[in-house]
Amino acid sequence: MTTTQHALAHLRRPRLLIRAAQHGLVDYNRRRDLKRVLSGMPVMSPSATVPLLMDREDALDALRQAGDASYSVVRHVETLIALMGEANLLAPRPTPAPTPA
Repeated sequence: MTTTQHALAHLRRPRLLIRAAQHGLVDYNRRRDLKRVLSGMPVMSPSATVPLLMDREDALDALRQAGDASYSVVRHVETLIALMGEANLLAPRPTPAPTPA
């Protein structure tokens, strides 16, 4: 397990935030949503994007915990959706079994 996968596996956030992000994940569109979440940065590979999203999400969570007036729950959920979507792209895919001839 890589450091990124380990960090994602141990991410602890309020259940409501996670559930909202899981519902939004159904409509996640990498090309459209990453530009908005990453403030117009070019779309990169998931392995390069996940650490950026983790940093942004961590900063948002710090604002949430501090009760900062600039905290945006909408921005937090959008970032979590993107983080989950990109993490899904990093997950290993099972190889299909060969079909018998």
